[in-house]
Amino acid sequence: MDNEKSIKRTAIIIAIASGLILPFMGSSVNIVLPAIGKEFGLNTVQMGWVLMAFLLTSAAFLLPLGRLSDIAGRKKMFIIGITSYSIVTSLIALLPGSVIVLITLRALQGLTASMIFVTGMTILISIFPPSERGKILGINTACIYLGLSLGPSLGGALAYYFSWRSVFIVTAVLGFFLTLYVPLKLKGEWADAKGESFDIKGSIIYILSFSIMFIGFSTIPKTSGFILAPIGVIALIIFVVYENKTSFPILRADIFKRNRAFTMAAASALINYSATFGVAFLMSLYLQNVKGFTAFHAGQIMLIQPVVQTICSLFSGRLSDKKDPQSIASAGMAITALGLIMLIFVQEDTSLPYIMATLSVLGTGFGIFSSPNTTAAMNAAEKQYFGVASSLLSTMRLMGQIISMSIAMVVFTLIAKGAVITTENSGLFLQSMKVILIIFAFLCFIGVFLKTRKRQYLESLSEL
Repeated sequence: MDNEKSIKRTAIIIAIASGLILPFMGSSVNIVLPAIGKEFGLNTVQMGWVLMAFLLTSAAFLLPLGRLSDIAGRKKMFIIGITSYSIVTSLIALLPGSVIVLITLRALQGLTASMIFVTGMTILISIFPPSERGKILGINTACIYLGLSLGPSLGGALAYYFSWRSVFIVTAVLGFFLTLYVPLKLKGEWADAKGESFDIKGSIIYILSFSIMFIGFSTIPKTSGFILAPIGVIALIIFVVYENKTSFPILRADIFKRNRAFTMAAASALINYSATFGVAFLMSLYLQNVKGFTAFHAGQIMLIQPVVQTICSLFSGRLSDKKDPQSIASAGMAITALGLIMLIFVQEDTSLPYIMATLSVLGTGFGIFSSPNTTAAMNAAEKQYFGVASSLLSTMRLMGQIISMSIAMVVFTLIAKGAVITTENSGLFLQSMKVILIIFAFLCFIGVFLKTRKRQYLESLSEL
C-alpha cells in the first residue's frame, strides 16, 4: 500500500513538472516572438513558422511514438523524451545564428516534446483508477495552465531583463532536473502492448503524409501549397488503407468506429484548439506591436487568461467525476465562443479593462472545456491502447493548433502581404486579426452545435 502511494505521489510530481515545462515554453515563445523577429528581421508569417515548426513535428510523431510507448514502455519513452528535449532546448539557447538553424532546432524540439506529450498523461492514467481520473487529470490540466501562466509573466521578464534566449536556458535546466529525478524515483514500467510488433512502414508513411499535408495547407495561397496539400491528403488515405490490413497498426480505425465517446471528444479537441490557439499569437503581437507594450508588460496582461484557466480546470476536473463530462465541456466551448466574439471588436484604442475581461472569459471557457473533455476521452479508451488513445487526443490538439496557426498565416499573407507589423502599419494587422477571429468564432460555434447534437443523440438512445 505504501509503495502504491509512493508511485502515485511520484507520478503526480512528474506530471506536474512536465506539465509545467512544455506549456511554459509554448507561452514564453509567444511572448518573446517579437524579440526573436526583431533580432532576425522576420515578418509575421516567418514568426509563425517559429511556432509551426514545433507544432508540425510534435503532431507528426505523436501517433507512432504513442504506439511505441505502449510496446517499449511509457517510463522509458518519457526519460528519452525529457533528456533529448533538454539537450535540444539548450542548443536553441546557445547556437542558432540564422532563422534556418532556429526553425530546424524548433522542429527537433517538437519531435522530442512529442515523447513527453504521449507519456506524461498515460503514466497517470495507468496508475490511477477511473474513479480518480477526473481529479488527477484536473490537477494535471491545472499544472499545464500554470505553465501557461508563468510563460507570459516569467518569460516576458526574462526576455526584458536578459534576452529571449534565457527562456530556453531556464526550460533546459528544469528538463535536466527531471532527467535525473525520474529514473531514481519512479519505480516500475507500463507497457500494456509489450511483445506486439511496431509498424515501422506505417509510421514512415504517416509521418511523411501528415507533414506534407500540413506544410501544404500552411503555405496556401502559394502554388506549392496547392500542390502539397492534396498530395498529403492522398498519402494519408493510403496510410489508412494500409493500416486496415496490418496486424499491429499504429492507428486502429476501430477506436473511432466502435467508440463514439472517444471520437466525439477527439473531434471537440480538434475544433476547440483550431479556434483558440492562435489567440495568444495574435494578442502578443497586438499588445507589443500595436499598443506598444514591452514583452514584460504584455506578459502581465496576458497572464490573466491562463490563471483563470488554471482555477477553472481544477473545478471542472473534479466536477467531471460526478457529472457528465461531455455536457461540462460543451458549456466551456460555448463560453469560449463568447470570448472570441468579444475579441473581434478590439481596436487600436480599446481599453485594457475590456481586453482583460475578454481574456478572462476565454480563460473560463477553455478551463471548463479541457479537463472534462480529456476525462471523457480517456475513460472511453481501452487499457492496452492508452498510449495510442492519448497520442490520438494530443494529435487532435496539435492538429488544431496547426490549423489555427495556418489560418492566421494564410490571412496575414492575403491581407498584410508579408509586411513586418509595426505601430505605423497597425491597420493591416487589426484588419487581419478581425478576419482571423471571425473564423475562430465560427469554428467554435460548430463545436458547440456538434456537442449539443451528440448529447441529444445519446439521451435519445438511453430512453429506448
